[in-house]
Amino acid sequence: MIQIDPRSAAPIYEQIIEQLKILCLKGVMKPGDKLPSVRELATIIIANPNTVSKAYKELEREGIIETLRGRGTYVTEGAQLKLNEGKVLEMKEQLRQLIIEAHYAGIDIHQLKEWLEEIGSSLKGGKQVD
Repeated sequence: MIQIDPRSAAPIYEQIIEQLKILCLKGVMKPGDKLPSVRELATIIIANPNTVSKAYKELEREGIIETLRGRGTYVTEGAQLKLNEGKVLEMKEQLRQLIIEAHYAGIDIHQLKEWLEEIGSSLKGGKQVD
């Protein structure tokens, strides 16, 4: 399910967040699916429970998962559609920076578009990203 790369520069909690989002996007995890408890996931990936808890709290803040006291943590119904305006603006800025970097690396906008389509298709299991 989730695999942590100890050599990655990304913190473990960010790796957990990214991988759970990808699992939801690909449809591996569907709305209503139960996630492992914080302790269970920490044991599986060999991480500190506080790290897993931090990832779960961020995912919950973003509306991707919800914790029901005494019942567990679940993928929300709107998990695939949860992008708030602040996140959209942040992604636009990151994309702007990427386009600038690509320009100076000699990569044109058409190549970037092809890569976006390719990556989008792979994340959607071969379906085009809307």
